[in-house]
Amino acid sequence: MAQIMIVLDATVVNIALPSLQRDLGISDGDRQWIITAYTLAFGSLLLLGGRIADYTGRKRTFLIALIGFAGASALGGAAGDFEMLLIARALQGAFGALLGPSTLSLLTVTFTEPKDRAKAFGVWGAIAGAGGAIGLLAGGALTDYLDWRWCLYVNIPIAAIAAIGGSAVLTESRREGRARFDIPGVLLVTGGLVSVVYATSRAESDGWGSATVIGLFAAGAALLGAFALVESRVAQPLLPLRVIASRTRGGAYLAVGLAVIGMFGAFLFMTYYMQIVKGYSPIRTGVAFLPMATAVLVSAGGLTTRLLPRVQPRMLIVPGMLIGSAAMLWMLTLEPGTSYARGVLVVQLLFGLGAGMIMPVAINYATHGVDQGDSGVASASVNTAQQIGGSIGTALLNTIATSATADYLASHASHGMDPAIAKQALVDGFATASAWAAGIILVGALIVAVVMNTPRPEHQAVAEDAEPAGAAESAEPLPAHP
Repeated sequence: MAQIMIVLDATVVNIALPSLQRDLGISDGDRQWIITAYTLAFGSLLLLGGRIADYTGRKRTFLIALIGFAGASALGGAAGDFEMLLIARALQGAFGALLGPSTLSLLTVTFTEPKDRAKAFGVWGAIAGAGGAIGLLAGGALTDYLDWRWCLYVNIPIAAIAAIGGSAVLTESRREGRARFDIPGVLLVTGGLVSVVYATSRAESDGWGSATVIGLFAAGAALLGAFALVESRVAQPLLPLRVIASRTRGGAYLAVGLAVIGMFGAFLFMTYYMQIVKGYSPIRTGVAFLPMATAVLVSAGGLTTRLLPRVQPRMLIVPGMLIGSAAMLWMLTLEPGTSYARGVLVVQLLFGLGAGMIMPVAINYATHGVDQGDSGVASASVNTAQQIGGSIGTALLNTIATSATADYLASHASHGMDPAIAKQALVDGFATASAWAAGIILVGALIVAVVMNTPRPEHQAVAEDAEPAGAAESAEPLPAHP
């Protein structure tokens, strides 16, 4: 329930964006901040949330985060202007940063048997992949039949059910020792990530070569570099470098982060394509996203969970990323008159197939092989990759799309305010941004293919059995054959 709510909230507002944008008078350049405020707050505070869960108790953190998330959702639903909605979305992200790692770390420490773990992460990965499309469907129904505000109010009953169930069935677990939090690390990583994401959003209005944008990128890089330096020297780092130094976990984090760039871009562009260009209602748009959710579930449950114990992880992740890249390239074929079956449906089926091959595998390997005391921060790291990838991807691709749309309109100014030209300008912007997304995912697939050289699980088990006594203890454990 908690994972559904986390993923749903990253996309449920997408369908409502055109409606709330008109209602609150939000500009095209600022609309992406409704998404980014949530994902950025979520992603930049996740590492701290993971450490809080490790030291103060994962069940306690889970229950507190559910209550806070529900309260922030109520505030957003009652928002009367853009600023209040932005604050509510940021608060949702902050409580989500507590909820995400506590949820995944509870899963990690609860399911330790290989067979149970494989099933648990198969379900988890399917929800992570399909939850976005489910959120779009729910957003369409709520916006059409009630109001866009119910896209936020819907979290209240979900959080209540999860809190009741969690208090009844979950057991407490925490890391031994006195809690000490790396506050300099929190400030550095948060400042660096905010600077980078804000730079990409400012590029739409100021231009990529402006002093402001370049300065923000430089500041972000400097802060993140300082964060890495601090983490290598403090006694209890926010993010122990041993967690991300593994080629297996590092490759998994990279796969998740780059895959969601295309996923969030596809959600955003297809939503506006169907509602603004094709004239779909919110509920029809939500229903039109069902094939993607179905493809993710079939791919994750019917294909990936069967192959995961038998092949190297990159043998699933890399093809999945290549299929995702192909889905974004298919966006280039869309025109205002393109039919649903020949255009959007193909994109969704391809992306659903690819996401179902990426997410369960990457999330499984992203948390495997770490000490139980680091399970919270390892869980936070994969969530950080997902949320920051979504933040940067949404800001970057929205900036590219709006810039390309503006250029198209400027070059066709002689036609006046022709509605057909305006629709073609939107489609041209989506195509340009989709081409960039396809390239980013393709580069990511090549990097993962080189970096993530993890052997098949049964080969790893054989190798460990053949090692001298004590040698296997230092080896990084991998998912066992279910």
